[in-house]
Amino acid sequence: MAVRIRAHRIWEEPMTKLLSVRDLVVEVPARNIKILDGISFSLEAGQTLGLVGESGCGKSMTCYAVANMLPRGIARTGGSVTFERDPHRTGQPNDPTIAMIFQDPTSSLNPVHTIGYYLESALHRHQGLKGNDARLEAMRLLERVGIDRAKSRLRSYPHQFSGGMNQRVMIAHALAARPQLLIADEPTTALDVTMQAQILHLLEELKAETGMALMIVSHDLGVIARLADRAAVMYCGKIVETAPVAELLQRPAHPYARALIDCMPTVDADDVEPPIPIPGSVPLLDDLPAGCYFHPRCPRVTDRCIVGFPDAANVAPHHEAACYHPVAA
Repeated sequence: MAVRIRAHRIWEEPMTKLLSVRDLVVEVPARNIKILDGISFSLEAGQTLGLVGESGCGKSMTCYAVANMLPRGIARTGGSVTFERDPHRTGQPNDPTIAMIFQDPTSSLNPVHTIGYYLESALHRHQGLKGNDARLEAMRLLERVGIDRAKSRLRSYPHQFSGGMNQRVMIAHALAARPQLLIADEPTTALDVTMQAQILHLLEELKAETGMALMIVSHDLGVIARLADRAAVMYCGKIVETAPVAELLQRPAHPYARALIDCMPTVDADDVEPPIPIPGSVPLLDDLPAGCYFHPRCPRVTDRCIVGFPDAANVAPHHEAACYHPVAA
């Protein structure tokens, strides 16, 4: 199936490394289950990295590990996460370099506090602003994320806002921390199509204005194509392919990446192609198959795939895939 997602960016080798993740292992120690196994990637200042894959592949858990927000009972047991802090930052203890927004904004906001309290508390914590200064900055942030009548909205509660407006509040809250890296975990999943487009456009604008890096999680390759410079395809807690977005969409190397692209419906002026579903389902982490985890669903499987998990190898410049029989070969 031809890929008809437009990816306009031309990726170039970046200069300043912001985040480096090496051989990251995250487990449920009580059950001896690996959620993430040997995850490695890097993110440059001002770059956008997309994490893509089906539900249960480890995308969100990768974000939690990077942000040091792992749930209770889950622990990082191997590897490293290194963040290069901007030397021009204030250096205050509450001046973070990473902020995160989640897929369900309404449940992420405390229902007993007003929007103003939520934002002003963040501004006090991260920037030391109080009173009228915090209130004015909270109004400015609401206006910047597209919420009108900001002064009166500060007195509103989350239940008085739509899902899309609450997601804008979450983005404003993240901006209060002036992050070097914004992590967006499925930020449009709970929103209608029109609001999805508006939130994606807002993220594009804010990234261009602030120069922050962005790590975005999505099962939708269309979202990744629109926002990301590079993409990492995840399956069962492993990264199976990394590439510049345009390269991945035009020349996927791993059969799973190819299958994800084929799952997307394509429509143009002359043709409508229905999506091709991936057979089977993602295996449970406590019942993973031997060898390559994708082999029970893979059309290119051979005996070699069943024996051992392949190492990642270069298939093109800046393009790696963990596959014995890459599609591009």
